[in-house]
Amino acid sequence: MKKVGGHRNFGYGKQMDWAGRQALRDRYGNGHYGTVAGHAERWRRFATWCHDEREIRDAQSVDTDIVEDYGRSLNKEVAAGMSPAYAQNLLSSVNVVMHAMRDDRQIRVAPAALVGQRSRVRTDPPTGLNQGVVRQCADRLRQNGHERIAAMVEVARALGLRLKEASLLNARVALGQMKKHGAVNITAGTKGGRGHRVDRWVPVSGAAIGCLIRAAKAQGQGRNLIPPDLSWRQWNSKVHHVWATVRDDYGLKKIHDLRAAYACDRYKQLTGSAAPVIAGKPCANRGIDRAARQTIAQELGHGRIEVVATYIGGAR
Repeated sequence: MKKVGGHRNFGYGKQMDWAGRQALRDRYGNGHYGTVAGHAERWRRFATWCHDEREIRDAQSVDTDIVEDYGRSLNKEVAAGMSPAYAQNLLSSVNVVMHAMRDDRQIRVAPAALVGQRSRVRTDPPTGLNQGVVRQCADRLRQNGHERIAAMVEVARALGLRLKEASLLNARVALGQMKKHGAVNITAGTKGGRGHRVDRWVPVSGAAIGCLIRAAKAQGQGRNLIPPDLSWRQWNSKVHHVWATVRDDYGLKKIHDLRAAYACDRYKQLTGSAAPVIAGKPCANRGIDRAARQTIAQELGHGRIEVVATYIGGAR
């Protein structure tokens, strides 16, 4: 994607939100779809903030002071409960898009300095450890007419999937893989498009089989759990809205916590010991612990073993 001409947004278009996405496509070229989509979505939030808070509609008007003001606004949200890691990602995306638009690094901030250091080791047990409670919540969603969301929640917990991965999973295909291999290969909706380059087989337990059967029923003749009349953005927004109406009644929090609960379960299965975040300390032999973390990292779709600490706690 090349510049479209004109003077606004460095020639990438009149709308700041849209122009940022075009600049990303120009920078990354073909491929890196997940990377472009992630940065574009976070840039969209910045563009909205610029419009609402500073009446800025042109990225050429953005300077370091503006980005630092945005960082300070995010810092207030961190104090109110936003994840420091997410706040840092929001600022990092502003850095990336401004670099893509300007073709220099003149507008750049240090995310950690503005919104605090991100924690890389989980210290609180995730919600959703009790699969029976997750099933009760899913049943409530079905009673409320949200069969697809209920299925997505159960699949996310049973297989340790991100929201997008669970939403895009073709449950009918997954059932066939389960019968043949005893595992499901996660390829759709993966971060950075990783699933299309690397096989990611996730074992299917007895409880997960029932979740996949219910998901296949909810999916119907479609390719996944996203209704055919909704875009991914619309579906994502609806899921978060509906989830917020029921989760508190079952002691649940973010959907992403279900992924951490899966990781804790797998750690116990692989080592025979409770995950460090649950036990309060590492209990497994160091070699066994490391082997388990390597397996869990692969199943969760991460390339680095260190990331597993954000799900199950530290190794020491």
